[in-house]
Amino acid sequence: MTGLEHVAIFAAGMAAGTINTIVGSGTLITFPVLLAVGFEPVVANVSNSVGLFPGSLSGAYGYRRELSGQRDRLRRLGGASLLGGITGALLLLTLPDRAFKAIVPVLIALALVLVVVQPSLTRVIRRGRTAVPLHGGPLLLAAVYGAGVYGGYFGAAQGVLLMAILGLALHDDLQRLNAAKNVLAGLVNLVSAVLFVAAAEVAWRPALLIAAGSVIGGQIGARVGRRLPPAALRGVIVLVGALAIANLLTD
Repeated sequence: MTGLEHVAIFAAGMAAGTINTIVGSGTLITFPVLLAVGFEPVVANVSNSVGLFPGSLSGAYGYRRELSGQRDRLRRLGGASLLGGITGALLLLTLPDRAFKAIVPVLIALALVLVVVQPSLTRVIRRGRTAVPLHGGPLLLAAVYGAGVYGGYFGAAQGVLLMAILGLALHDDLQRLNAAKNVLAGLVNLVSAVLFVAAAEVAWRPALLIAAGSVIGGQIGARVGRRLPPAALRGVIVLVGALAIANLLTD
């Protein structure tokens, strides 16, 4: 890789760490950059997952005040996230590469739709919830598990999906739900990263660059990220995601 490519990957990691902490979908920044640098899609996805895990920790730490009083909830939902992440990562490791190349453009398109409709989802959440007051029931556990499968396999907009699930199922402040989302997504990233390091090909240089950038981005997202214009942020994500789909389809 050239010096400019190193800088681009580090900057993408920082942007992804910021975006993931605020709402999710940071993979739509880093994954296309890794493709553009020349990595194969599966290697890019594995390296991206390993690299973004430290950023998840950073974002969760930045939201530590909002996590107060959520230990029991996170214990209950965290198990579903861990199992989902393991399932998704195993699917990535066992399905053939051509399946990933075929599925991922669809997943990116789904992620872009989620990013675009996220304001509408937030309005629905704020208007009224069919609320389960504390930790949710079996349907919430199943939904969190499904989000974990998605996140373990690819992960773009996993945070948006989790916010929609938590907001519709739980009666709580959105910032507290966002803090819980960061922990749950971090658990998915943890188990998938462990499996990928043990059983898959990781491009360590870009993974470490993304990790360094995402740790910084996680703190930015927790402290000042809420001041970013949401419409501009969504526009950048949609543009980058569309470029990733084009890259995959023309590869």
